[in-house]
Amino acid sequence: MSLILAIEDDPAILRGLADNLRFESYEVLTATDGQSGYALIREKHPDLIILDLMLPKLSGYEICRKVRAEGIQIPILMLTARGEEADRVLGLDLGADDYVAKPFSIRELLARIRALLRRAQPAKSLPDELRFDDVVLNFLSYEATKGGQPLEMTRKEFAILRFLASRAGEVVTRDELLNEVWGYENYPTTRTVDNHIAGLRGKIERDSADPQHLRTVHGVGYKFVP
Repeated sequence: MSLILAIEDDPAILRGLADNLRFESYEVLTATDGQSGYALIREKHPDLIILDLMLPKLSGYEICRKVRAEGIQIPILMLTARGEEADRVLGLDLGADDYVAKPFSIRELLARIRALLRRAQPAKSLPDELRFDDVVLNFLSYEATKGGQPLEMTRKEFAILRFLASRAGEVVTRDELLNEVWGYENYPTTRTVDNHIAGLRGKIERDSADPQHLRTVHGVGYKFVP
């Protein structure tokens, strides 16, 4: 589960950010001024920082400068109410990775978060074939069989199983699946993942009501067990 630090001095915006991020199964830390936000960066080492530029005590610009000068490469997503190109350019030049201008769409914000977290993840080795029980999947030819009989599956379903198989035995969050399979451009939600997993269970599990291979880890995501 990714840990996100939101540094924003507007209480209403901060509360909305935190609520939406937690709904998407992120862990969330918050700060309302630059100094406390910077202290949390040093102490908690979040996976991503959402950073307002205009903050009391220590500006977002200064936080960017200090963090990058210390060699900390945590992805930074800027929030700014300013429309001037120069402000965005300065933030990016100081080390921010992306920006969203206020007022922003929460769907776009979440999509950009997923994209930044994805780019920060190390590349995974994806298998070309997967065998378990009486199921055989070929991820190159997009062919599948169950009990020796052809199994109809969509490309999205192949992609989900391929990614889960590359992390066999590990818990994979819904956010990680969204990043890997859908990408941020399509603005999907975690419910999209749940619906596809349910469909996959109906195809590959002996009993979809008691899945042995696509297991739910409540409050986090899913785990593939060969």
